[in-house]
Amino acid sequence: MFGDYVFEKTAAQYTKKILLVDEDHLEEKAHYSAVFQAHGFRTVVYTDDLSFRVNNTSLLNGEEKLVILVQPGVYVPYDIRKKCREEEISFETLFPKLNSVVLRESNNLDLDLLTLAYQSDFEEYHERKQTEKFLGLKMYARENVESYLKNLYDCVLNQSKKVKDYKVWFDLAEKKAQIDVMAVEHNVEIDTSELNRIFCAYAMKYFGKLSSEINLKSPVLVSNAMDYIHDHSEKAAIIVMDGMSEFDWTILKRSFTGICYCQSAAFAMIPSTTSISRQCLLSGKYPSQLIEPWKQSKEKNEFYECARKYGYKDNQIDYERGYDASFSAFVKCGAVIILDIDELVHAQYQGRVGMLNDDIVLMKQNKLAGLTKRLLKEGFDVYITADHGNTPCTGLGRLTGSGVEVETRSHKMVVLKNFANKDSLIERYGLLEYPKYYLPKDYDYLICDVGDSLDIKGENVMTHGGISLDEVVVPFIIARTEDYHG
Repeated sequence: MFGDYVFEKTAAQYTKKILLVDEDHLEEKAHYSAVFQAHGFRTVVYTDDLSFRVNNTSLLNGEEKLVILVQPGVYVPYDIRKKCREEEISFETLFPKLNSVVLRESNNLDLDLLTLAYQSDFEEYHERKQTEKFLGLKMYARENVESYLKNLYDCVLNQSKKVKDYKVWFDLAEKKAQIDVMAVEHNVEIDTSELNRIFCAYAMKYFGKLSSEINLKSPVLVSNAMDYIHDHSEKAAIIVMDGMSEFDWTILKRSFTGICYCQSAAFAMIPSTTSISRQCLLSGKYPSQLIEPWKQSKEKNEFYECARKYGYKDNQIDYERGYDASFSAFVKCGAVIILDIDELVHAQYQGRVGMLNDDIVLMKQNKLAGLTKRLLKEGFDVYITADHGNTPCTGLGRLTGSGVEVETRSHKMVVLKNFANKDSLIERYGLLEYPKYYLPKDYDYLICDVGDSLDIKGENVMTHGGISLDEVVVPFIIARTEDYHG
């Protein structure tokens, strides 16, 4: 919505070469250039004259449509400017009826929602108090939020039905989290579970092929995380937020002001249990390769073994827990495990509303951001991710007296070996038979359908272990020490 608005406000429909001076760094906030690309424009970020001429002179002189993005204060020679339609992208030019100072000062300003509210209102709010009132009351009026979320969710659903590239799920998971968070914050009813069902069908068919994919921005599976970190950093610390979903990260990242980071995602292992997915993350192994896939007693040993494989000595490796974790000056490969989100999930009886409130408390405590800043100051590149996410479910009833082969903490999966009545369990609870991707082949795996769990019948819980988008796609955040100036 915001990107379309920017496109319409420029002369992009009438010219082939545009130079956009991004006065308020709005491309970083909203990536509006994607809309220009969808209309056939090539986009180039202008850094300096020499680099631009070496790489883009033919684009500038050719017939292809071109957008040049320029930060304020950057010198662009006259001959380049002369060949382009030059326009300023700023709060002043896009929202002239509002006070631009207030807009710049507003943290976590939702530009899509702002655009929707602005275009449907015809009054002027030039004074500070007027704009603050507009943002607080009119922009977040229930009808605006509801309309915005429904439109966004419709777009997300349409996109999910024609996924060809697995990376699209990373973007959809992030958007779903934004919808879910805003819906809870503003008490708007919107059911996003259909997106989980579509992802479930995708994962049942294609999850086993993801190990052959390569992504330069992040690992594809969490089991690729250690390889990715080793390839991109000489000294790194990975913070594993046990149970952190995209929903949780959407809130926690509000405390990351002043930390430069890149956000991507990765797929947790399925079943999305801690014992499997976190061990795979820290060991660089698939579940079938783990020493004890159903227990966590070997987790630290698996991490050390993985780090040694990259050539680190034991005094260069460390594995800690908690926000107060510290490493010696010798450590170059560290892991920090944080358990609080997973503990909140398993003790949660207020659903998404409860998780929102608990996440806001965590965010305001600033513990994750504080740990990240401290590690960056100590020279570590910091990677923040999760072993799995979490999702709301309704209990189908506890599984008792069934002779289950392996006991796990998850109430969303059943692990069987030589079990004669497997079909009866599937029929009784509506379970899905998982295709054993990356798992030990001598077991059978039954997973609850989206929105179901093997908890007390009718009980509403937050949990994990299943195959929904909420549980399987987790944030993968990269903050580099060279970019930190705190």
